[in-house]
Amino acid sequence: MIKIGDYNTLRVVRSTSVGIFLEDDQGTEILLPNKYVPNDIRLNQSLEVFCYLDHEERPIATTLKPLVIRDQFAYLEVAQVNKVGAFLDWGLEKQLFVPFKEQKTRMEEGKSYVVHCFLDEESFRLVASTKIDKFFKREWIDYKVNEQVNLLIYRKTDLGWEVIIDNTSKGLLFFSDVFKDISVGDNRAGYIKTIREDGKIDVSLEPIGLKALDASAHRILEELNKRDGFLPLHDKSSPDEIKQVLQMSKKSFKKGVGVLYKQRKIQLLPNGIKQKK
Repeated sequence: MIKIGDYNTLRVVRSTSVGIFLEDDQGTEILLPNKYVPNDIRLNQSLEVFCYLDHEERPIATTLKPLVIRDQFAYLEVAQVNKVGAFLDWGLEKQLFVPFKEQKTRMEEGKSYVVHCFLDEESFRLVASTKIDKFFKREWIDYKVNEQVNLLIYRKTDLGWEVIIDNTSKGLLFFSDVFKDISVGDNRAGYIKTIREDGKIDVSLEPIGLKALDASAHRILEELNKRDGFLPLHDKSSPDEIKQVLQMSKKSFKKGVGVLYKQRKIQLLPNGIKQKK
């Protein structure tokens, strides 16, 4: 079955004046217009395409890569707003529709929003929504502490940044765990920090425990290599100075320095640290 709003691997079955027709395992066909047909395409060849509905609501295939697919979240810009809703630029000719009923607040042209793309069961059209809380999975996700995940930053709160974890769950990144400049719409690698009894998840931008030591030491070595083997940072340096240079906390800096010193990779000087040759 061809899945609308997602990538499908289909077989080339015939060519026409307007394009080639692709077929799934059940014999359902879809048109790939000429402008998207690769030059070296052959009969019976398999081709991965994105399938959606064109301006006349007909299923169509494209080799273009959209900025979001069905059942995923993304940060997209509003291309236009009219009397029926907003339309987002998602990298395809036909813009992604956000009806007014799916807008948490009225969307404005030129601004970007975190949205969820889904298939509307009534109209059978791909649409997007800024009411994203209702799309998070409610069942328990079997994450492990320190597991690496993908984070999409989507809202700033009094405690920190709310994030979308792996396109499935909501998490919280506390301000105290942020040592880099971030903003809404950023995609970041992150780590599971805590899973609470109520299922809520706290995340961090850095691994914790022993892995954090390795990450901190590695980051310090990277910066030493960029600066000819010397960093003007030491035990008396302020947390702000360390954050500005290394994007880490003073605690992480001290742990990383300790690891490198024990490994005899650095020399501690009154005015900084020096990399040993």
